[in-house]
Amino acid sequence: MLDIQLIRQKTSEIKASLNIRGSDYDIDKIINLDKQRRTLLQQTEQLKSKRNKTSKDIGNMKDNQSRVTLIDEMREVGNQISSLDNEVRKIESTLHKLMLEIPNIPHSDTPVGENDKDNVTIKEVGTKPSFDFIPKPHWEIGTNLGLIDFERGVKLSGSRFYVLNKGIARMQRALINFMLDLHTQQGYSECYLPFMVKEINFTAAGQLPKFADNIYRDIEDDAWFVTTAEVPLTNLHRDEIISSNDLPLFYTAYTPCFRREKFAAGKEVRGIKRGHQFDKVEMYALTTPDSSDEALNKLLIDAEETCKLLNLTYRVQRLCSGDLGFGSQITYDIEVWSPGCNEWLEVSSISNCGDFQARRANIRYRPKKNTKTEYVHTLNGSGLGIPRTLIAIIENNQQSDGRIQVPEALVPWMSNEEMIG
Repeated sequence: MLDIQLIRQKTSEIKASLNIRGSDYDIDKIINLDKQRRTLLQQTEQLKSKRNKTSKDIGNMKDNQSRVTLIDEMREVGNQISSLDNEVRKIESTLHKLMLEIPNIPHSDTPVGENDKDNVTIKEVGTKPSFDFIPKPHWEIGTNLGLIDFERGVKLSGSRFYVLNKGIARMQRALINFMLDLHTQQGYSECYLPFMVKEINFTAAGQLPKFADNIYRDIEDDAWFVTTAEVPLTNLHRDEIISSNDLPLFYTAYTPCFRREKFAAGKEVRGIKRGHQFDKVEMYALTTPDSSDEALNKLLIDAEETCKLLNLTYRVQRLCSGDLGFGSQITYDIEVWSPGCNEWLEVSSISNCGDFQARRANIRYRPKKNTKTEYVHTLNGSGLGIPRTLIAIIENNQQSDGRIQVPEALVPWMSNEEMIG
């Protein structure tokens, strides 16, 4: 959520920032409602001041008739105050809902652009593998070895679900454990989180109201399946004041992720690339404003290390303003090369949200003793998303005989198994 004072003071700049995001949000609605609210509050304060002064006068009056007249007048003033208070509450409720719909403002380092074609490649690391045979896509490799069962996944749960078997099921589990252990070594504190949370968690994290249609939920029990561990991690310190001595805080967590996205049939969604359920290991940070850029760099370096240890060729892209996520100021995507699919697959988005989420979640810190509290900055990044990482491992490590070589870094988490198939 943006600061209403920032919107008041820098209306033109806010409009320009939303414009380069490709957002057609009408900031004037906010400005007009805010003016109405402040005007009503001013009227209310004037009436309350009048009532307080008159009440003192009534207490000192000796003329009974005059006193009764003033009491009647103050009763009417009380009714006016009550009416104005109701109007203020209605406006504040509408204003709050509208404020929740405004996306974050791009960072000055975010390049201006309309869509993913305008993203800027920062670097490419590694060499694309060469084969003495035509590399196959993971859905062929997995099906041929009986490791990925699409038919039974559909039978169990419907389209965009699948079953992993044997070595690939073990490799998925190994990846989760490998990443959690790696991030712990990098200085993150591991959390085991609920996979279902209350609605307020999604609002605080910036997922609601915008992405309501993508979330599986039970409204009656107020139980919402997490779309990413970012949601509960954002809310660990909701409504708290964190000691400045405890910042920065770094967390990592594994969760399955559930999304109701509608997928168009076609090449771009074949295999296990996109589904309604997938696994992900998340990195998360809460920092002071002056150290959030440093934390963003740390998250990026740590996610890159995962790719390097898995011996995956990858590239880093800085997203343009038109491709930013709703709550992000600046985002770096890491994409790994997948030779069977013959494309780059995004395995991580590392974002700095500034105080956007913290303002919604009311997460603050006190810079110095007896000073006013300020909002922390929050950052998040996949460390990595499992399905696409698994795809890249399968396709980059396929052998001519159809088997899959296990990356050296994963062998200890695979009971020393070096080949699958």
